[in-house]
Amino acid sequence: MGKTVESYRIALDRELLKWNGFARALRREDRKAFDHLMDACRSYASAGSNATRPIIFEPMILSILLHQQKMLNRIEKELDAVRKQHSQP
Repeated sequence: MGKTVESYRIALDRELLKWNGFARALRREDRKAFDHLMDACRSYASAGSNATRPIIFEPMILSILLHQQKMLNRIEKELDAVRKQHSQP
């Protein structure tokens, strides 16, 4: 018996290729941001493969959201540290 479902990483690579036309139409700075988002999808590929979702776009979006939330948490923590530092006499 063989595998009936392709690996998530292969499906993800295939999905990312479908977005190449969109990416090429972006301005340079937007393209860098887009590439960063696609890297976030790749970073969480192991989690995406464990999600076993039939629609590949769902774990992609969740990966992007998780990556952005982590960045927001880090920025918020840094901002709090700066605020504390400036509020001390």
